Amino acid sequence: MLYVIIGESAPSSRDRQRELLPQHLSRLRELQRAGRLVLGGACPAIDSPDPGPAGYLAGLTVAEFDSLEAAMAWADADPQALAGVWSSVTVRPFVRARAA
Repeated sequence: MLYVIIGESAPSSRDRQRELLPQHLSRLRELQRAGRLVLGGACPAIDSPDPGPAGYLAGLTVAEFDSLEAAMAWADADPQALAGVWSSVTVRPFVRARAA
């Protein structure tokens, strides 16, 4: 089953977010190597692919997990979640739309 994970950035977490980014991306690469990552990315605070000092408001991951509990555990173990970079994390089952 697919799950969407949305980590909302805490206010004033930009520097810590950048510091932990390599560890966060490493976990996404692990999902990718396992063939479980569908989509991952960030939501910039401004309408730009490179928001600079404005930073990012949230991160989004769509990936395959064995259960909702497994997806939640994966999200909770992310370095950005553990460090409080994310003020909240939402994990939901996700069904991909089928083209007509």
